[in-house]
Amino acid sequence: MLIGPVFSREASTAPRRSRHFVARATYVAALVLLIATAWMVLAGTQVIRNLGDLARFGGILFQVLAPLQLALVLFFSALFAASAVSQEKDRQTLLLLLMSDLKNSELVLGKLLAALLFVMVLLVSALPVFMGLVLLGGVEVMQVVRMYGVTLVSAAIAGSLGSTMALWREKTFQALALTALILFVYLGAWEALAQFGGTTQIAGLPAVTWAAIGSPWRAVLVATEPMIRPASEGQRPFDPVSWFLLYGTALAVAISGLAIARVRIWNPTRELRPTRVEPDAEPGLQQPTQSAALAKQHGAGRHVWNNPVAWREMRTWAYGRKIVAIRLAYVIVAAMAAAALFGGMEVTRTTGLMVLVPLFLISLVLVNAQAVTALTTERDGRTLDLLLVTDLTPREFIFGKLGGVLYNAKEMVLLPLLICLGLWWRDSISAENTFYIVVGLLVMDVFVAVLGIHCGLIHENSRVAVGTSLGTVFFLFIGVAICMRIMVAFGGTFQSFQYQLPAFLALIFGGGVGLYVSLGARNASTAIFWAAFSCPFLTFWAITSFLLDYTLAVFLVMVASYGFTTATMLIPALSEFDVASGRSNSNE
Repeated sequence: MLIGPVFSREASTAPRRSRHFVARATYVAALVLLIATAWMVLAGTQVIRNLGDLARFGGILFQVLAPLQLALVLFFSALFAASAVSQEKDRQTLLLLLMSDLKNSELVLGKLLAALLFVMVLLVSALPVFMGLVLLGGVEVMQVVRMYGVTLVSAAIAGSLGSTMALWREKTFQALALTALILFVYLGAWEALAQFGGTTQIAGLPAVTWAAIGSPWRAVLVATEPMIRPASEGQRPFDPVSWFLLYGTALAVAISGLAIARVRIWNPTRELRPTRVEPDAEPGLQQPTQSAALAKQHGAGRHVWNNPVAWREMRTWAYGRKIVAIRLAYVIVAAMAAAALFGGMEVTRTTGLMVLVPLFLISLVLVNAQAVTALTTERDGRTLDLLLVTDLTPREFIFGKLGGVLYNAKEMVLLPLLICLGLWWRDSISAENTFYIVVGLLVMDVFVAVLGIHCGLIHENSRVAVGTSLGTVFFLFIGVAICMRIMVAFGGTFQSFQYQLPAFLALIFGGGVGLYVSLGARNASTAIFWAAFSCPFLTFWAITSFLLDYTLAVFLVMVASYGFTTATMLIPALSEFDVASGRSNSNE
């Protein structure tokens, strides 16, 4: 009860849910599986001669797993914190909490820590795995402690940001999008300082050191490096990890302090506030409300399209007027990426991937967030049931939502394509590769949009729907990144990649099971089964082909696999709409 009843309730009810035990066991099993896969790759391509080779294996493996855990913690801390508050707002239960005698600190910190409880339990569960790496050699106990300190502080920063954005903004998509964009810009700014600043001295310290002080990503990379022993007791080297812990803690406290001070000012939202009566108005009369003013501005009536869902999504402010700020923020992010590519930097394969891949990732995450919240907002606002009893056809509803998602996220879809076309115009990439990238991005945009609508339909709980949808997109990128990292770190020459398939079979199978559970939670089918288990295998094959410079093979496989997966989600939503939306079950 020290933090308040909100956290106390979550702490007492969380152990009763079976999914917490499943999640902990799955996370630990995944880490052990990654360790076993890395060992199989190493043993299959190199000869282990002595304990020094084993120690180097432990050190490299620690440097692979620690950033992976940090990425998961940053993503899920921000996601869980933002979605926990947004769900309260969508269901209008936050008003009940505000009407109680809860203090602002109890409300804000209670929701924040309740959302981070799941992440903290996963970290504690994984601690024995990381301590086990110490037994291999090459890793010290203090390195694990420092890495965990950076990870915990990073979780506090991301969670505080997500909770504050959700308390401030009125719509779920606004909270998720602003949280993702701010995190992306924050990490990208420090990374740019490290890349372009290098050893340049700023206030007596190199730019790389300042990046490690401010960026969780840079801090965890420093924490995983072997510790430097002081030359003498009175002369200790500068430790950026310690300074990051101080700075990160202060930043998390400042963000949460802002939310504590403003929570009852930001809420209730403007939509629920009573209309202010002008002093010069006649008694008993009020000035026109916002909706009346809009109606007057647009005339007595507005022409509605044949598809009213598409009309509402594209021609009204269905997701709030602040979505313009999100679009502007993404335009700024895209402009920063374009400035890095066209500002004199030599565009190579490595530098292009460093700039474009994060931009592609944030665009796909935002499109997916727009899609899943388009359904969860309707469900939490109890308007989805009204739509289901109208004479709307499944085609009108699904394609109306899909068209609205792509229209509202048009900047996220078009700007990465324009940057790629600009690189082709400057002869930085060939016309063939430009075609592959543009078409591939369009396929992925449609895939994540359909995935969001699919998860919003099959999951009744909004937090589960948002977490499943965004988590699937995130794990696709993380899975690709970790496979490539293990291959490069332990695989030796590129020519040996075709012999690494047996080592990755367990990871591929695990990814297939996770994708099948994600896509077929309610309306499983044979097509979803084949899509779920073939997509990870084909993605792995595409990774090896990409590293071997087989661009056409990568394009064909990715378009075919993700295009087929999109069809397996879209066709049941149209042909079996009642089952997919929960209006009836398959037995009926």
